[in-house]
Amino acid sequence: MATFLYKLGRLAFRRRHFVALVWVALLTLAGVGAASAPPAGSTSFSIPGTEAQKAFDLLEQRYPGMSADGATARVVFKAPDGEKMTDKANKATVRETVKELQSGSEVASVADPYAGHAVSKDGTIAYASVKYKVSGMELEDSAKDALKDAGQDARDAGLTVEIGGDALTATPETGSSEVIGIAIAAVVLVITFGSLLAAGFPLLTAIIGVGIGVSTITALASALDLGSTTSTLASMIGLAVGIDYALFIVSRYRAELAEGREREEAAGRAVGTAGSAVVFAGLTVVIALVGLSVVNIPMLTKMGVAAAGTVAIAVLIALTLIPALLGYAGRRIKPAGEKSKLLGGGRTPKRPGRPNMGTRWASFVVRRPVAVLLLGVIGLGAAAIPAASLELGLPDDGSQPVSTTQRRAYDLLSEGFGPGFNGPLMVVVDAKGSDHPKAAFTKVGDEIKGLKDVVTVTPATPNKTGDTATITVVPDSKPSSATTEDLVHAIRDKGADITSATDATVLVTGSTAMNIDVSQKLNDALLPYLALVVGLAFLLLIVVFRSILVPLKAALGFLLSVMAALGAVVAVFQWGWLSGLMNVEETGPVMSMMPIFMVGVVFGLAMDYEVFLVTRMREAYVHGEKPQQAVVTGFKHGARVVTAAAVIMIAVFSGFIGSSESMVKMIGFGLAVAVFFDAFIVRMAIVPAVLALLGKRAWWLPKWLDRALPNVDVEGDGLRTDADRRTDPDAEKELVRA
Repeated sequence: MATFLYKLGRLAFRRRHFVALVWVALLTLAGVGAASAPPAGSTSFSIPGTEAQKAFDLLEQRYPGMSADGATARVVFKAPDGEKMTDKANKATVRETVKELQSGSEVASVADPYAGHAVSKDGTIAYASVKYKVSGMELEDSAKDALKDAGQDARDAGLTVEIGGDALTATPETGSSEVIGIAIAAVVLVITFGSLLAAGFPLLTAIIGVGIGVSTITALASALDLGSTTSTLASMIGLAVGIDYALFIVSRYRAELAEGREREEAAGRAVGTAGSAVVFAGLTVVIALVGLSVVNIPMLTKMGVAAAGTVAIAVLIALTLIPALLGYAGRRIKPAGEKSKLLGGGRTPKRPGRPNMGTRWASFVVRRPVAVLLLGVIGLGAAAIPAASLELGLPDDGSQPVSTTQRRAYDLLSEGFGPGFNGPLMVVVDAKGSDHPKAAFTKVGDEIKGLKDVVTVTPATPNKTGDTATITVVPDSKPSSATTEDLVHAIRDKGADITSATDATVLVTGSTAMNIDVSQKLNDALLPYLALVVGLAFLLLIVVFRSILVPLKAALGFLLSVMAALGAVVAVFQWGWLSGLMNVEETGPVMSMMPIFMVGVVFGLAMDYEVFLVTRMREAYVHGEKPQQAVVTGFKHGARVVTAAAVIMIAVFSGFIGSSESMVKMIGFGLAVAVFFDAFIVRMAIVPAVLALLGKRAWWLPKWLDRALPNVDVEGDGLRTDADRRTDPDAEKELVRA
């Protein structure tokens, strides 16, 4: 592989005009496709295999036009002090608002508070229920705007009006966070390379790659039902790896120049060596993202595949466009150790004989491997302790900041009707196979009334044919509590007994039950997903490093850093540690998607650093250095680049911590902490300590397996035959002796 990529790098360097034209054409084509494609709404949301989804599907069949999984909203009214919602003037104002709410084309129904007995016992709070024909993720922005504006006249009349429900579901805006991440990345790259031009290449190519990827997703969104949220993960991961991969190539190019090679030769060698690491690092990220399909949540699968496509584009750009741009730059890109003045053409040579920080740190670790290893493992183990108390759930309006109308509506409904009113359960009774459907409906209601944590059970509402009915159950506890989850399981357990007695099937659904089922589905999928991703990457790394212990060490180190990061997330967002500093207004269960999302994203990025850093060690070892010295050499050439890449990633993810959305804040914090732990503790401390202790055993591979595995030559040993023979007269003799 190294030889093929070496030739590709030289070809791109020589044919830079053609290569640049191809990528500009692809960017233009993707942009035109995105601009001309029909606008895509949000992707349809379904969770196959869950009881809540089965109930929704059944309701669609038995209650045509009901839109059981359609969005809902509650417009909550509170009377001024000393007044009641039943006062004549307030009644008239509310009914005008209800009339206004009914005008939307996507509105299925609006329930009048006074006709539906939706007024609190003290008469101070009332609410109007709005049902939509489509889900909250598919609802048009115009419908959401109309919902927000509907209560303005009531506010003008002196009423407090707040709006809750999933109808206001919105994709969090991340544009400003990305700008902050790019700005910090630019600063780090300038410091790393000492040159605006060299720093600009990774940024430019990353933006081009993300532009092509996101534009392609937008162009195909309507045809493939990708939706407006699919590109979010693709842009974040594409930007991250795009900068990383270009950084690796440019850094190796400058190192080759420092060894006295011609520029075309240096470009070829950079792509042949660092490019090989980029290819396999990219493959690990693709495996992690495509592996999200094992969760069997269509939306998550589409996001993973789309992001994987963007990563593949980033790899291709690093292998072709970067050497082409290096050809355009010519002598303006300086060798490693020579920094261009940012506003001039002078050079600041590195002081000879002084080892860099990476060399000094690696030398220290090699001298004290046991102490460094113990300190790193104990530190991460301590950080992981809170993960033992991990509670998973999905955020609801109760986790929103108090400044939002959703949270204020949630609090008003809790005040007027009790905490469980915000998460009613819908029980669906399928009595098609029962001889006495009405008796089955009554028995279900009576059985549920006898359960703990039940406040209200409405009478059964049968469909036109009388073979199916719905029953609304209001719990006594808030939707995200463990008590409500226990109630859902208790109703389902009772349903099994009712089925055996009446031949009627009982299903529990609604947004609260759906959240519980999604959390359980994600939790059940975590171990299979982890086994798939880590297992495939382990096999891939065996091929890359031609070793058993190095990939095993990489996988174990990753698991340690992820557990430590999950522990930090639990400590902050569940226990409330440092919640003031992080501006966490409401603690509660960790988002159920967080562990599997963190595993996928962080595993890919961690393997980037592992492959780039350890391939330099492997390269030095293959070329004759002793194991401990090879560790130092790997850090000498790779530590600065890996450090810069990790700082950039931490900056990108930390930008999301400032979001007002608790889910986005949690993801940003979790990913930033995970990258910090993995890059600076696992890859920079534990990895060299373990390799120093293992010595030659680190690179051991059974002979039968060595013969069976393909030789991908990531360390570029084949380049010594193809290139060094022409430039170094002693190289051929050296190969003969070997």
